[in-house]
Amino acid sequence: MSVTIKTPHEIELMREAGRILALVHENLAKEIRPGMSTLEVDRIGEEMIRSYGCIPSFKNYCGYPASICVSVNEEVVHGIPSGKRFLEEGDIVSLDAGVIYKGYHSDAARTVGVGEISEDAKLLIERTRMSFFEGMKKATAGNHLHDISNNIAAYAEKFGYGVVRDLVGHGIGKALHEDPEIPNFRKLSRGIKLRSGMTLAVEPMINAGTHEVLWLDDDWTVVSEDLSLSAHYENTILITEGKPELLTLTESEKAAGYLDLF
Repeated sequence: MSVTIKTPHEIELMREAGRILALVHENLAKEIRPGMSTLEVDRIGEEMIRSYGCIPSFKNYCGYPASICVSVNEEVVHGIPSGKRFLEEGDIVSLDAGVIYKGYHSDAARTVGVGEISEDAKLLIERTRMSFFEGMKKATAGNHLHDISNNIAAYAEKFGYGVVRDLVGHGIGKALHEDPEIPNFRKLSRGIKLRSGMTLAVEPMINAGTHEVLWLDDDWTVVSEDLSLSAHYENTILITEGKPELLTLTESEKAAGYLDLF
């Protein structure tokens, strides 16, 4: 395993990549409405990314055909946008996106409601986000990688949710996926020691029911095995000697006080 430590110059580039992606998420969430196709979501998202002079990280990555992963309801991740799939009132939709800015990637995901959603759906979305912030309490130099994993899992499992085990977070930088892999589920091993200058994409994927998942025939879309709702929350973070720096946090999340949670 080779985990890169970013230079000050690389960190500045990744900060800008993160700032731009946060703006994309902030604005794309405002566009979500009943009746729009998931292909339209992708089109709008790609236009936003390119408007900032960036390249979509996901487009054609390992053959993925779109810029935004649009995953609806029981779809955990990697939903392929389609002109035949329309969002409906009460759906929840996970939007996973990445940008490349001057050769450096950022990666972030948010799950949002379509119109009015159920209380259970609201709780799943917020608790998935909160599990990420529980993980951030351990995301500091000198701690170990799986300290983050165990905090995420301990929080989500309190509510009886299934923490997806077949998919994990990852390092990020010049490549979209770098070492190390970052589980969201409990690990007995401690994992590598965290060092200042590491950049990581931490991304809890939480199902309302079982943790088990299935891949659909398109070889991309992952769904919960029992078809229960699934939520996804991800930020690109920078490990420091103190609190982690969240490179993709949106301005509305900052205003809501999420930076005070860890």
